[in-house]
Amino acid sequence: MSDEAVREVLRGWRAAAPGAVLLDGFHAVKHALRFGADVSRVLTRERTALRALADALAPDLAAELDARAVEVGDAALRSLAPRPHPTGVAALAARRDRAANLAALTALPRRAPVVVLEDPRNLGNVGAVVRLAAGLGATGVVTTGTADPWHPSAVRGGAGLHYATAVERLPPDALPPGPLYVLDPDGTDLRAAALPDDAVLAFGTERHGVSAALRSRADHALALPMRPHVSSYNLATSTAMTLYHWALTRTP
Repeated sequence: MSDEAVREVLRGWRAAAPGAVLLDGFHAVKHALRFGADVSRVLTRERTALRALADALAPDLAAELDARAVEVGDAALRSLAPRPHPTGVAALAARRDRAANLAALTALPRRAPVVVLEDPRNLGNVGAVVRLAAGLGATGVVTTGTADPWHPSAVRGGAGLHYATAVERLPPDALPPGPLYVLDPDGTDLRAAALPDDAVLAFGTERHGVSAALRSRADHALALPMRPHVSSYNLATSTAMTLYHWALTRTP
C-alpha cells in the first residue's frame, strides 16, 4: 500500500475513533472477528509478523486478516493506540448492537445467568469478567455506575470477547429479570446452592461489596468458601468461582 493510501487509512481511523471500539492487540482483533465484529482495517507494525501470528494462533482467520491488514510505522500506531499491545496490532470496530444486547439480557427463559457488576472501579477487572463470562457461556455482563464496560481498557482486558456476549451498562433499578443472587460474606455457602440458568448474579465493588440497597432486593445471598483471616477475592476470581459452580452443577 502506498504512503498516501496509508495516510488515508489513518485519517479514516481518526475520524471514526470517537464512536468506535478500539481493539488493542492480536487476540482482541482475533476474537472480535470470530464473533462477528465489523472491522474494516487491521493496523500492524509488520505485515509479516501479523501473518505469522495468524498462521500460529488463528489459521481460520489468516486470509481475512491478510486482506484487512495495513502496515504502519510504530509512531503512527502509538498515535492511535496510546499504549500499543506488544503484538503491534490494532483495529477499530463498531460496537455490538445495544438493542441486540438488551434483547438477550431481558429475554426469558434464559439458558445461562447474567453477571451484574455493581459500580465496578477497575476497568481491567471488568474486562476480565467479560472474558470469563464469554468463556463459560454466560448470557452477558451488566455494569452499573460510571465505568464504561466498553472502555478501551475493559475491551483490552476482555481480549475482544465483548463481541461474544452481551455487555451493557444499565441503571441499578433496571437490572435484567430473574432471581437475584448477591455475593455476600453472610450468605449461604455457594457449594450448597443450585443456581438456575435464569439467575442474575450480582457482585459488589472491589472494596465494599454489594450495597445495602442491592442486598435488600436480593432473592438469595451466597458466600464464597474462604479460609479464615483472608478478607476477599479479586472481583474476576469471585465471578469465575460462581460461574464455574453454575456450569459444574447445572442439569445438562
